[in-house]
Amino acid sequence: MATKIDKEACRTAYNLVRDDGSAVIWVTFIYDGSTIVPGEQGAEYQDFIQQCTDDVRLFAFVRVTTGDAMSKRSKFALITWIGENVSGLQRAKTGTDKTLVKEVVQNFAKEFVISDRKELEEDFIKSELKKAGGANYDAQTE
Repeated sequence: MATKIDKEACRTAYNLVRDDGSAVIWVTFIYDGSTIVPGEQGAEYQDFIQQCTDDVRLFAFVRVTTGDAMSKRSKFALITWIGENVSGLQRAKTGTDKTLVKEVVQNFAKEFVISDRKELEEDFIKSELKKAGGANYDAQTE
């Protein structure tokens, strides 16, 4: 059966993460049968990591505050998590299903495909987003 996405529900969750006035910094998009729907959401990155278990495949939209001494700004990441115990067929479908998610999640600085929990560490994600962010004025601090 072809995968579908609940665009309206997913767009609402996506916009919640994009809203700087919102405490929500991450949302997951999970499979409910053959439909991709919003999953959990939260204000703590560590809570997001707990969603990424070995038997799960999911997509996540995450807001991270990056910057340097001169400016702070929000950067966004699209993370595809594929747990180690996910079957080969589901792994393959995840790649094609991501195009559905990208119809909703259109603005992000960097995209990650991760199956190793070490790569989910917040410092790693922040570092990669900082590299994607351009100018770095940290060297000019007092």
